Amino acid sequence: MPKSRGEPRVVVSKNGPYLVSGGVPLAAQTIVADQAGESHAWKQGAAVPASESYALCRCGRSASKPFCDGTHNKVGFDGTETASRAPYREQAQVLEGPALALTDAEALCAFARFCDPNGQVWNQVERTDDAHVRAQFVRQVNDCPSGRLVAWDRRTGEPIEPRLPVSIGLIQDPAQSVSGPLWLRGGIAVIAADGFAYEVRNRVTLCRCGASKNKPFCDGTHAAIKFTDGAQDG
Repeated sequence: MPKSRGEPRVVVSKNGPYLVSGGVPLAAQTIVADQAGESHAWKQGAAVPASESYALCRCGRSASKPFCDGTHNKVGFDGTETASRAPYREQAQVLEGPALALTDAEALCAFARFCDPNGQVWNQVERTDDAHVRAQFVRQVNDCPSGRLVAWDRRTGEPIEPRLPVSIGLIQDPAQSVSGPLWLRGGIAVIAADGFAYEVRNRVTLCRCGASKNKPFCDGTHAAIKFTDGAQDG
């Protein structure tokens, strides 16, 4: 009988790479901008061949991106984890609208900018009794890769989440001419270097430029430092 796959998970190694196991598929995910330059949609690129287990670069310096080549040891990478370990709901602020609510944990922002079109989601939530606004709001919130933003049905109290396949996306952001974080999709466990299990979530972004101040999560610094993995076209 073939060996069964373990649960998909990512272990953050101390000052080293992300150790991925469970046969998680890997592919480019490119932010598509509209004519106004605003983030409009996601485009999936070709799959990146990967084995059952693999190590993804966390320092941003590997010559074999997205995979680790050991450069973190040569450059003395400090991968100390500084992110809050509180559950998402404890980190997030709540904005109530007439039909839907919005939770926002700003520290998790990955600068994908899907929140900005159509007057910004923070303003849209106030008009979610309008079916058209509500649909725009849900789409834009659900396109937020980091899960900073979550839409909630006020009637049921349940989150409105997209169905995402268990996979890891290599975010590319041509509008900014940068490569973004690792996009963990579909509920992949993240384990800290000291063994702590972060809350499992549908949408999570992990830093891969090495410069986030909210490690292991992305804080958008890749855009400021113009990080690129050489494959922005996805």
